[in-house]
Amino acid sequence: MDQHDEHDNIEDIPSNKSGNRPFEDVLKVNMDRRKLLKAGAGIAGGSFFGFAGGVQANSLSRALFSFNEPLIDFSPVTLAQGGGPEPAISADYEYDVILPWGQPIRSNGPAFSIPVDPNDQAEQVGIGHDGMWYFPILDPLAVDTRFGWDELEDSNPWLSGYLSEGDTANTRGVLCMNNEFGTNFAVLRKDLPESLSDVRVSQHAHGVTVVRLQNNNGSWEIEDSTLNRRIHVNTPVEFSGPAADHDQLQNVAMNEYMGTVNNCANGYTPWGTYLTCEENFNGYFGTEDESWEPNPSQDRLGLNSGGFGYGWHLYDPRFDLANPNYANEHNRFGWIVEIDPLTPNSKPIKRTALGRKKNECAAVHVSADGRAVVYNGDDQRFDYIYKFVSAEPWREMSENGLSPLDYGTLYVARFNDDGTGDWLELSMDNTDIASNFVDQGQLLINTRYAADLAGATPMDRPEWITVAPDGRVYCACTNNSRRTDEGIQTQGGRLVDTGPNAANPRAPSSDGHIIRWIETHGHSGTKFEWDIYQYAEDTHGTEESYADPDGLWADPDGRLFIETDGGQKDGLQNQLLVADPQTGRVSRLFTGVPGCEITGIAVTPDRYTMFINIQHPGNGDPTVSPFPATFGSSDVPRDATIVIRRKDNGVVGS
Repeated sequence: MDQHDEHDNIEDIPSNKSGNRPFEDVLKVNMDRRKLLKAGAGIAGGSFFGFAGGVQANSLSRALFSFNEPLIDFSPVTLAQGGGPEPAISADYEYDVILPWGQPIRSNGPAFSIPVDPNDQAEQVGIGHDGMWYFPILDPLAVDTRFGWDELEDSNPWLSGYLSEGDTANTRGVLCMNNEFGTNFAVLRKDLPESLSDVRVSQHAHGVTVVRLQNNNGSWEIEDSTLNRRIHVNTPVEFSGPAADHDQLQNVAMNEYMGTVNNCANGYTPWGTYLTCEENFNGYFGTEDESWEPNPSQDRLGLNSGGFGYGWHLYDPRFDLANPNYANEHNRFGWIVEIDPLTPNSKPIKRTALGRKKNECAAVHVSADGRAVVYNGDDQRFDYIYKFVSAEPWREMSENGLSPLDYGTLYVARFNDDGTGDWLELSMDNTDIASNFVDQGQLLINTRYAADLAGATPMDRPEWITVAPDGRVYCACTNNSRRTDEGIQTQGGRLVDTGPNAANPRAPSSDGHIIRWIETHGHSGTKFEWDIYQYAEDTHGTEESYADPDGLWADPDGRLFIETDGGQKDGLQNQLLVADPQTGRVSRLFTGVPGCEITGIAVTPDRYTMFINIQHPGNGDPTVSPFPATFGSSDVPRDATIVIRRKDNGVVGS
């Protein structure tokens, strides 16, 4: 996800100096050897490398979409409708707006007001709504119930066991939602903080919002509950896995582990927990010390004296890169964090075995042998795609008191010219890289460097990843305007362009593409076959037009939901689209407001209800968009959640 403020140009500079052969170069060769499968506006159709097409029907009620073919059965938002100042939705659907930034998470909580009080913000919905997931509750009176996970299907844990329309699981649940970022202008209404209090407001607006929701006659509302909580930059956390308590996580100040920040996309586990991903954490650190220079490890993650201009370091020494008492504070960020939504007093746990980088998502899939597999993109130009495989089947590990996310193997992807790919091991057992690290903990703290050494393929900003029910894995590469035909270029010692490769073939890649692969020896294996699913550029000028794919979700029937973040073409706002990979059809379900991003996706188990987010409406400027107030209002814009349902389904849960 981009940081939509004046500091975009800083984050736009890649930090990969490896010189590894880029994806676009690989794809140029691949395109000469292999004909890309295309149908419709550049979408691959039919079977995929001999993998059987089609999806088995299941017993779910198709509330949002029809039970039978075609998978897409609604009237799309047209180009003419999708560029206005207000959200637009298919004529077959309706939407509500809930959970705006600043709404109290309890009925007696502090109301939203400008300027924001830091203590109030810690009890209010955060800003920068992003990845999220809905965790159903069976018993409406229960506070902590595991809602029958052992009886659910491994690959889709929310699909079975409690899916009838009358179940409380579909009308009561816990929504975990990331609050990625809010600029100083959006949160403080000024360019820089002027006190520690200002910094605390900003810090408390970031993180994760956990609220229990209930559906009252079709209207979703926050339910007073001990489950409701805010997790933010000053919340105590734990570390686990190989890097836990590593020397490079310790500070002279001996301050406790605290906080999560820039929480972008997400994941959820078959054992009922939420995974939140720390992405552009580097932008919150800085220093006024002109003598400070980043070391190679800091430089590889884009740490610099100015950050994104948040100015936290001016009043909070934790974020001052030159303060010797907090020299390792930045190493405590850049992780995937596990949250138990039904145990409110539990600490979030940073699972270090999954690696430290700018994590965009954590798509969890259970392999045929029962292992937990976590796919993950590192969202920066010319960075990589990763996979983690648990050491043993997750059920056995859980029964033995071991977290499946603490023990296993981390891999990084290499895409080859001939359409094959390799998962390269990132561990001390890999003799090609082991000599560069003291131990596995140090390797994981420096995951990007380990991936450089292993020979991973630099990508065009890999974002959300999703696993379809037929086993195909999809990844959105949102764009890369820095890529040119000339190849490797450096600027001040920093790699700024690796040129094209097979998996990232367009230079520049201004509008992005979606890549997909199939694991040739199962999801826990180390070989795959890949192809390009779609170039966004090929849709322009058609009713299926979109650019900058970002959020992805494959539903149980095989539909692919695509959310966008960037400059849409053909006069459109950012949008939510639905694709049928078998026919190549793409249909526009929803468009947002000026200056926003469409992101986050969650559904109730029966799929009567879908939740998505409108992030940074108007980029914080009410003259661009005062959403959720109507256009023309002078109200401060507020990120909010959109509840989508089909009109002909009646009241949800009735």
